[in-house]
Amino acid sequence: MIKPFVPQLVYIEPRALEYPRGVELKEKFEKMGLEIRETTSHNQVRNIPGKNHLQQYRTAKSTLVVGVRKTLEFDSSKPSAEYAIPLATGCMGHCHYCYLQTTMGSKPYIRTYVNVDEILEQAKDYMEERAPEITRFEASCTSDIVGIDHLTHSLKSAIEFFGQTDIGRLRFVTKFHHVDHLLDAKHNGKTRFRFSINADYVIKNFEPGTSPLDKRIEAAVKVAKAGYPLGFIVAPIYIHEGWQEGYKTLFEKLDASLPADVRDDITFEMIQHRFTKPAKRVIQKNYPKTKLELNEEERRYKWGRYGIGKYIYQKDQEQELRDTLEDYVDHYFPTAKVEYFT
Repeated sequence: MIKPFVPQLVYIEPRALEYPRGVELKEKFEKMGLEIRETTSHNQVRNIPGKNHLQQYRTAKSTLVVGVRKTLEFDSSKPSAEYAIPLATGCMGHCHYCYLQTTMGSKPYIRTYVNVDEILEQAKDYMEERAPEITRFEASCTSDIVGIDHLTHSLKSAIEFFGQTDIGRLRFVTKFHHVDHLLDAKHNGKTRFRFSINADYVIKNFEPGTSPLDKRIEAAVKVAKAGYPLGFIVAPIYIHEGWQEGYKTLFEKLDASLPADVRDDITFEMIQHRFTKPAKRVIQKNYPKTKLELNEEERRYKWGRYGIGKYIYQKDQEQELRDTLEDYVDHYFPTAKVEYFT
């Protein structure tokens, strides 16, 4: 049973203590008896303990930096939302395929930002620019925000902020089941709470340090009963021996667990497994024993943003994945919406 995340080591930027949330977190971590160090900036975090790269990498993944988000410009977050809302960066999970490994580079520690009010103010500006259209914000582009929110409550603040708006919507996805503190948030139906789900083979081999599927599904039921719009991301859809059966079992489990009264408005997003050349290097360095299939020869190359292309499945494989999974959705959740397959 995976316990809620507790950092091994906490760094606090001095500027973070100029914000009430920073002071609260420092006091909370002191009471928890955690080792706290000061750092002038997250870029100055040095000397992460460990005898070699792998040990340092693991320690970094359980290190939390409490800081201030300096740039308040939001990135775009297509296809799931108009903008990525930056509440945290980094993740305590050890998913072998995760793209954060390359974006985080040599600094895989987790950062939480204490200037949440400024970030939400910026979100308000973006909403006003697009009014009267609805503007969607994705809170999990750079982290699994639910994984740390039992400590920080910044996600809870954002949920309640969007609950008060007419033209803003919040969405995020998680692989963790620690959702109890979010069940009483005044979301007013404006936040879509999504869970990342996968075939057992993928979770068992490539998602260490995250909650087991059954716990994620249990949490999804709690969240739906608390009135949140519910969604699932099936990602990465990964071809492995018996994958059709593996994904069918996944949908059967979901079907058996979700009560009829929460099925009216469920969304599915589907993302096939992909990797880039830089990601492959980092994955093999961080998880040298991984069974993840990363053979460029067997994939097709697709140009990506910023000139870095990715390797995805061949066209016929992609079509088979899409048809199979969309059939499962139609069969088990006929009223659900598949938002995209990519």
